[in-house]
Amino acid sequence: MTSLDTRSIVTTGGDATPRRKGRRFAPERRRSLLLTVLLWLCVLYFVLPLWWLFVSATKNNAALFSTFGLWFGGDFALWQNLHSLFTVRDGIFLQWMVNTLFYSVTAALGATLLATMAGYAFAKYDFPGKKVLFSATLGAVMIPLTALALPTYLLFSKAGLTDTPWAVIIPSLVSPFGVYLMRVYAADAIDDSLLEAARVDGAGEFRIFRQVGLRLLGPGLVTVFLFSLVATWNNYFLPLIMLNSSDLYPITVGLAQLQSAASAGGGSQALFSTVITGSFVSILPLVIAFLFLQRYWQSGLASGGVKG
Repeated sequence: MTSLDTRSIVTTGGDATPRRKGRRFAPERRRSLLLTVLLWLCVLYFVLPLWWLFVSATKNNAALFSTFGLWFGGDFALWQNLHSLFTVRDGIFLQWMVNTLFYSVTAALGATLLATMAGYAFAKYDFPGKKVLFSATLGAVMIPLTALALPTYLLFSKAGLTDTPWAVIIPSLVSPFGVYLMRVYAADAIDDSLLEAARVDGAGEFRIFRQVGLRLLGPGLVTVFLFSLVATWNNYFLPLIMLNSSDLYPITVGLAQLQSAASAGGGSQALFSTVITGSFVSILPLVIAFLFLQRYWQSGLASGGVKG
């Protein structure tokens, strides 16, 4: 038996039948192909509505109903739709954009801070009632926000805060899922030895949280901030029942009221393209925020990989 035949038997575990290179990796390749197809289906699922929204924003009212929805058709009317959007009702859409930006950023910053402090406390401190409070927080995740809308309205009505920006911001500061997320993240991201070393050096608890904890919780902070930002930005029911003045409306309520007013006046088709263009413009700040903040996720994952 030649040396080549001997190597073949050794590499195949004693089986004299030679095996081709790559055959043993066929199952992995099949799994990889299946995962690739599934990922592309997920991409299409999320991207197709955005593509339809962009294409529809470039059409006038007639082309919306006479052309294929996923491709351009008729005259390119994007600039006319934008002009109509920012001039209808004396340019109130711009006011709605400013309101939405103020509500969302303020609520997201506050919710992120509160969720981070609560999650850090649940992860790194032992205190009476810790398990009960955390269980109550997990239970609050299961409660739909619409079930709390009416009690929240009654409380704010008694306090005289309805039809004010605080009626939208204050309820949005509570994020049970953010607390749970930060508790899980802080438990793994912050080593107890770092906290003990800081205490030995004489640092107070708030200083430890500010100078040690927050620096290690960067990716978690960005995640909770984006979740809160998107939730407040897309919130419709809470501003609908809390606000009466159109000058205080966010984009969600404003566009719905704009379409309802047009329909009630007998011009249901007159503002279709305008409302769709407003919906397209309203998602652009969220896309920009995600693209800007995703680098903090990447840097956090990279640093975690280096530490591991």
